[in-house]
Amino acid sequence: MPELTRESTHGKASVKGIELSYYEAGSATDVGGGLPLVLLHGGGPGVSAWSNFGAALPHFAPSFRVIAPDQPGFGWSDKPPVEGNYYRFSAEHVLALLDELGIEKVHLLGNSLGGGVALRFALSHPDRVGRLVLMGPGGLSLNLFHADPTEGINKLMAFSGDSSREALRAFVSTMVVDQSLITDELIEERFADATAPGAREAMASMGWSFYNPETAEDGMLWREAYQVRHHTLLTWGREDRVNPLDGALVALKTIPKASLHVFPRCGHWAQIEAAEEFAEVATAFLARHREKGAR
Repeated sequence: MPELTRESTHGKASVKGIELSYYEAGSATDVGGGLPLVLLHGGGPGVSAWSNFGAALPHFAPSFRVIAPDQPGFGWSDKPPVEGNYYRFSAEHVLALLDELGIEKVHLLGNSLGGGVALRFALSHPDRVGRLVLMGPGGLSLNLFHADPTEGINKLMAFSGDSSREALRAFVSTMVVDQSLITDELIEERFADATAPGAREAMASMGWSFYNPETAEDGMLWREAYQVRHHTLLTWGREDRVNPLDGALVALKTIPKASLHVFPRCGHWAQIEAAEEFAEVATAFLARHREKGAR
């Protein structure tokens, strides 16, 4: 397979009045019933589809047509004000992107914020989804034993008042156990995206959608989890300091077809910190999907 770079995999599309950036690699195989796999990134400062999943593309592209969009407000996508709760706002833009690309049905894999978007998408458009892989998902994670907000969320909010490289490093360092992954190159890449024109305003708009009394309840996805009828793989890093492991318990209990895989010595970025094992576990789970059988 040729090298997958940010430039060689990049595409863009106009959907719902804005331009969405996305990355695409691989082609359909028999794995997972031939459905494409959509990767939905998290929501911290400077995050993008490429920063979350660029290194994961070579693991998934041999088995799937993989599409990783920069969600509205992130990466190289436009940064409009959020209307309603962000999970629903982004899910509808992802749906429009799939329509634009002529894709009827997909598997969804979402990390953190992207996990919440994936779940909202599945709840709103169940016939467009095969299986769900949710990695420390926002909205679904309900902390039973940890304080809320968590350490990671506190440092995320701190960056909004101190948009410095040091504050960014403090936040990103909560993502992983292995601190050698937090390189100067990573910080510079994330800092450039976090301070790009419109990025801080987009983060503020997204964040407010979870605190605004008129839209916050729509983001409490744990209350709707019992309605999910898709096979769902919950994945968690045992040492997650953003959405801790105890947040998985309500989802595991209430989603009828849920299972849970926990990665030891791993934080919030399982797709990076446990890259090979994460890809193996997710691919094996998706491979059990059969389009003409039960979900």
